[in-house]
Amino acid sequence: MPLSGRCSIFRCTEMRIEGGPLARKTSRRRFLIGAALGTAALGSPAIARERARLRLGYLHVVAVDGQILTGLDRGSFDREGIDFDLVEFNTGFEVVQAMAAGRLDVLSAGAVISSLLPRGGYTAFLVNDVEIATAQLWVRPDRGVRTFAELRGKRIATTKMSTAHIFLDRALRANGLAPADVEIVNSNMSAAVDAFIAGEVPAVALWVPFNVVVRDKLPGAVKLVDASAYYPQSAVVGGWVARQDYYGANRDVFARIIRGWADANDHMLRNGRAVAETLQKKHYPQASVADIEEALAAQKMFSSREWKRLYADGTVAKWLQQVSDFFATEAPIAAATPAMQYFDPSLYLSTI
Repeated sequence: MPLSGRCSIFRCTEMRIEGGPLARKTSRRRFLIGAALGTAALGSPAIARERARLRLGYLHVVAVDGQILTGLDRGSFDREGIDFDLVEFNTGFEVVQAMAAGRLDVLSAGAVISSLLPRGGYTAFLVNDVEIATAQLWVRPDRGVRTFAELRGKRIATTKMSTAHIFLDRALRANGLAPADVEIVNSNMSAAVDAFIAGEVPAVALWVPFNVVVRDKLPGAVKLVDASAYYPQSAVVGGWVARQDYYGANRDVFARIIRGWADANDHMLRNGRAVAETLQKKHYPQASVADIEEALAAQKMFSSREWKRLYADGTVAKWLQQVSDFFATEAPIAAATPAMQYFDPSLYLSTI
């Protein structure tokens, strides 16, 4: 709508210059209508609309909730008439379980969405970022592990069916090891990191900001590799998912979510330092501003307009599919829905 408002203004300006008195009166009326529509589209209360409240499940990591929290702080969603009942989860598996059980209207998570979507009945409509270096493999030289070769036969703690798990699988294979050559210990990430720090396992595959805990409490630990070593061939994306029926019946609501997200996303790109300071102060007090900046740098973000190209040319669907393919090797799904069907770019493309 903002574009149509501006176009109305441009057309009316031209009529006012070239037309006579009647054209000028008509032009003035159209100008005022166009301006009002344009203002309303930018979030002004000029045109009242019904507010929408949704139960939003999410993970408290910058790659997932950065746009959510920034949008809430800036009023991006409020201006669109969107209210969220936020429900925080510790792992992606927990948030997709809650969605499957009907306890959420929409969720925002990492790679785990690609394990839920192929099961059918759900739609992905918005992507947050590419998790380039959010996943990391840390080892303990004091427990006999300094290289990939020394991981053979060792225990590695991580959260299965997560971004960290996907990264670990690819890192092992890229360095001459198969997942069967190590023992993967599954737990939530907090427990995995605690086990690593306590010396119960000599390695952990984690995601930021858990690296901050390791770095602070275990100075002798070494980051062996992060996911950036395998980008873009192994790009992992996370994003927003809704129940298919709910999404189909409320497309206007989801268009408003997209507009609010886009405002927050583009603000983050333009004002990285200020955003890091606000996120740290309001939402991540246990971390430093430098930690938040590091987390932001570990994810590849695009402007809302740059995302249009990646939606339209099939790149996002390709990224989602390769993650779904990984999950299919872990837990095969009969008649799995392909990404080209479970990902709907059309609403984003018509909204931005």
